[in-house]
Amino acid sequence: MPELPEVETIRRDLSASILGKTFVGVTLNWPRMVQIPSPQAFEQLLKGKTIAGLDRRGKYLIFRLSSGESLILHFGMSGSLLLNPQNQANLHIRAIFRLDDGSRLYLRDPRKLGGIWLVEDENRLDRISRLGPEALDPRLTAEAFVSGAKGHSAPIKAVLLDQSFIAGVGNMYADEALFAARIHPTRRANSLSDEELTRLFHQIRRILEAAIDCCGASISDYRRPDGQPGTAQFVFKVAHRLSEPCPACATPIERIPIRQRGSYFCPNCQHKS
Repeated sequence: MPELPEVETIRRDLSASILGKTFVGVTLNWPRMVQIPSPQAFEQLLKGKTIAGLDRRGKYLIFRLSSGESLILHFGMSGSLLLNPQNQANLHIRAIFRLDDGSRLYLRDPRKLGGIWLVEDENRLDRISRLGPEALDPRLTAEAFVSGAKGHSAPIKAVLLDQSFIAGVGNMYADEALFAARIHPTRRANSLSDEELTRLFHQIRRILEAAIDCCGASISDYRRPDGQPGTAQFVFKVAHRLSEPCPACATPIERIPIRQRGSYFCPNCQHKS
């Protein structure tokens, strides 16, 4: 699914093209994507609003509108936001946003798991207010990360996916960070040493920043606004590499379920004990 690097790539790619543009209309092919307000009200309220800024919070893309409101998009498991795609056939387009310069933003969501919100105060929206600190926020220190993780008895992989603990880290980047830190994904967070957790903290940041440099990962459906795929998947060490040899020791990569999410790891490099 689009995680922090993918959503950040969308934000960066679009910023130069749409800031200062005004919404002149929206077509909802899947009205149920709109969570707040009603789909009918959404179409009317968005019209005439100018895009004053484009931000990201965790895995959410946030349009700052001149009215002070926020248009919030979540891409679910497979969404993308395409700018003026030449071929729209079979793209599973759920919403089309029309701008005053003639541009169009196509919200693609094959699995229909994404969401749209138009709110006056995003911090009053539970999905946003419950998010933890941003994984790449310079104000988040290694000491705070270690202290927070020590308060959890769940498997460390599950803790990393808890967006109230740290925002933006998803399944594939958690796998990559745990491998880089040489930590087994099922180990209890409070069983890890301060040194292990500090190492994990720095690996999370390194891997996310590298993935942003690669414009995200296109495992299946994700595309950049211009339709091009990201390339981070080509440098993955374990994520989505079941049975392939570990790049460090050649042991076949394994996959196990943790809290109903598949987790890839090297059983040799990432000892359970």
